[in-house]
Amino acid sequence: MKQYQQYRFTITDQQQAGLIIALLSAHDFTGMEEQPGWLDVFFNEDPANDQLVAGIAATAETVFTKNMLDDQNWNQLWESNFDPVLVDDFVSIRASFHEPAKGVEHEIVVTPKMSFGTGHHATTWSMVSQMRQVSFNGKSVFDFGTGTGILAILAEKLGAVSVLAIDNDPWSIENAKENAVNNNCSRITLIQADDASGEAIFDVILANINRNVLLDNMHTLRARLAIGGTLLMSGLLPEDEAVIVESATAVGFKAIGKVIRSNWLCLKFSDL
Repeated sequence: MKQYQQYRFTITDQQQAGLIIALLSAHDFTGMEEQPGWLDVFFNEDPANDQLVAGIAATAETVFTKNMLDDQNWNQLWESNFDPVLVDDFVSIRASFHEPAKGVEHEIVVTPKMSFGTGHHATTWSMVSQMRQVSFNGKSVFDFGTGTGILAILAEKLGAVSVLAIDNDPWSIENAKENAVNNNCSRITLIQADDASGEAIFDVILANINRNVLLDNMHTLRARLAIGGTLLMSGLLPEDEAVIVESATAVGFKAIGKVIRSNWLCLKFSDL
């Protein structure tokens, strides 16, 4: 039976969590979950991961525990840990076994499985919150690093006529497809891809990934944003702001807004 390695890092603050996530970003993990006091990272079974994680824990000056998970037990694990998320009165993000929320504009039902992005992490929360300030009606959208598909699903609910959502993780694509169906979405195209390259132009780009990937793809993101378009990006720490804004400005973006939540940064750009 296929198994996954679950490593739980003890977290004392968001800066430490950000360092661990940054160190992990160059490696092929299959899922991540952050909660107060700990960060879980999941890998396909490989003995070499023990040494990798030990090195990351030493660099971040923390400790970790390890657990082996059977593939068939994954949903049960998520159900025991996943609580509904409310983004103000704008969006409720819940699992199918939760009761529907009252008094919110939009509801998204997800089965997280092994994908990143349930609304619990501050970056996803901030992206959802900032999407409230962006016009999606009749627009084309590119969701770069879709994870569970939450942002793509919300974009369609907000009126987008087409959404291209990509991720380099096959688990994420499978999970996002399931979530899109469960939310009655019909205008989302999901593709497994390693970068943002492509020919199509979009009115809105959503990029919740990490600093290195955003910097590597900045020219491509600029080339794919339509005149008058909007780019939202997160997966960033406040200390990343200067280098991200410098890189974005150099390719023709204009910084027009930012939000910091739990020491995570979300930036908003337009074309110059």
